[in-house]
Amino acid sequence: QVHVAESGGGLVQPGGSLRLSCAASGFTRDDYYIGWFRQAPGKEREGISCISNKDSRTYYADSVKDRFSISRDNAKKTFYLQMNSLKLTDTAVYYCAGGISLISCVRLNDIGMQYWGKGALVNVSS
Repeated sequence: QVHVAESGGGLVQPGGSLRLSCAASGFTRDDYYIGWFRQAPGKEREGISCISNKDSRTYYADSVKDRFSISRDNAKKTFYLQMNSLKLTDTAVYYCAGGISLISCVRLNDIGMQYWGKGALVNVSS
């Protein structure tokens, strides 16, 4: 059974950094994708980054490109979202999600993501 779980959320000041982790288990194939999504209060969920487990190709939303970085530790089956230069507008619940749809990963679309974590709150505040 596939399971993904986020960790690492918290309170951070504007301009600061934070790293989220996503532990993934139960995938029986290598060609899966792990995406990061977020939902700010009163807003729709937004796809912000995705990575291919097989070849480590990465994809980013314009809103986080050049500030956030997605990576993976193959041995630990853990995926990371390094967030730098955080802004007040980055405050949201961040979700890790997994699936086998390349299109969903490329388009940062949550439709093809089958497995979801419970979310981790990132609060950017002074």
